[in-house]
Amino acid sequence: MTVYVDDAVWPWRGERWGHLMADTLAELHTFAAQLGLPRHVFQNKTSGAHYDVTAAMRERAIELGAVPISRHHDRERLRAVIARAKAQGRGARDDAVS
Repeated sequence: MTVYVDDAVWPWRGERWGHLMADTLAELHTFAAQLGLPRHVFQNKTSGAHYDVTAAMRERAIELGAVPISRHHDRERLRAVIARAKAQGRGARDDAVS
């Protein structure tokens, strides 16, 4: 099982943001909790189940073992991770950590 964090490229509220995704929802929620992210910020979207993270949170996630993925260098891997996140998104069963 793996947790992934993409490039923090999306500007919002003076920060750069990226996405924290994982092979399973349980792993995603557990890892997010380790980062100090409250469960209510989980993004259960049809575009993909994820947590938004700032550039600083991204660096901390990498320190904790998340695999960095880049839109510029890991396109195939990123597509696979996003496809998995989409399958986990809205409507998918969430028997993960609540």
